[in-house]
Amino acid sequence: MNDTQTASRQHIFNTYARLPVTLVRGEGCRVWDDTGKEYLDFLAGIAVCNLGHCHPAVTRALCEQAQRLVHVSNLFYTRPQVELAAELTRLSFADKVFFSNSGAEANEAAIKLARKAAKERHGEGRFHIIAMKDSFHGRTMATLSATGQEKVHKGFEPLVEGFTFVEFNSVPAVEAAVTEKTCAVLVEPVQGEGGVRFPRPGYLAELKELCLKHDLLLIFDEVQVGMGRTGTLFAHEQEGVTPHIMTLAKALGNGLPIGAMLAVEEVAAAFVPGSHASTFGGTPLVTAAALEVVKVLSNPAFLGGVRETGAYFREKIEALRPRHPVIREVRGRGLMVGVELTVPGQKVVELCLENGLIINCTHENVLRFVPPLIVERQDIDRCLSVLEEALGKGTS
Repeated sequence: MNDTQTASRQHIFNTYARLPVTLVRGEGCRVWDDTGKEYLDFLAGIAVCNLGHCHPAVTRALCEQAQRLVHVSNLFYTRPQVELAAELTRLSFADKVFFSNSGAEANEAAIKLARKAAKERHGEGRFHIIAMKDSFHGRTMATLSATGQEKVHKGFEPLVEGFTFVEFNSVPAVEAAVTEKTCAVLVEPVQGEGGVRFPRPGYLAELKELCLKHDLLLIFDEVQVGMGRTGTLFAHEQEGVTPHIMTLAKALGNGLPIGAMLAVEEVAAAFVPGSHASTFGGTPLVTAAALEVVKVLSNPAFLGGVRETGAYFREKIEALRPRHPVIREVRGRGLMVGVELTVPGQKVVELCLENGLIINCTHENVLRFVPPLIVERQDIDRCLSVLEEALGKGTS
């Protein structure tokens, strides 16, 4: 244990199960620790650094804006914030954007907006939200309460009331849960923390139909799966359906703290001055950088490359299965790939780290691969070489 790790244990809350590595530098798909060891990063800050570490355009925008204007509060207009909002609405279903600092805050805003809009449309009593089992929406009290994982709830009871959980991918389960108190349905188009689980064909469209039938709002949490991760700018685009509200964060800032809640006009109108706010939401600094991120990630040629590289990656992982029966299933879309094992996966993660590859394990036995979207085939080949060795040693 080095001095940094010792000092961390002494001074920082013990809320993370950190790996014994101190990272000091990053470039593209690689990071280096304080001993000079190089790692191939297939976690990208948990689907955050979609353009890789220290992307030149993002770094340039950040440095230029830092010399111009960093913060003035949302009592004033700033150009980078307006330009980013205009670009996000142009590229999406939405009419309005609210900026926050994180995905949890974006989801918190979505919950508040859904409840307030329902109250204005229907009066008192409609505030319940149907969410999915194994979902993950954040760590604030409301978003924790909206998360369908008991392990996340433990110790924080009583939770915020008004959330009901049903099975992901089951529209009948959602319909059975609808009551006169229901105002919205909250779902991740792909469950990330829940084990990299994808919707069956037609699921999201059927949810939208159900919401229209019962006059409910449909909320898509794209914090992890948005911004090009699945091969389209937003994951729901591949399902041919749009929500009333969507949340973004993580890759929107490529490492800078920013979240966004997007909504159609009729719903967004429920928020008026004083309804909701964020001191640091959408500062000139982070929105200037995020605007550059959006410009790159929304390029059709770039997204086509993500789909092609992702197909290559999944094909190569599938080729490992005959030699490693411990692989139960390979799931993926774009460059979001989950490898479900028949055994716990943390030992595989640790062996990969020892050999210079960063991945992680979610839902106990699903190896998650979310590399920067700029990853190249030779990096994938290197990743699979390390993975195969780790599977051989870590699952026997």
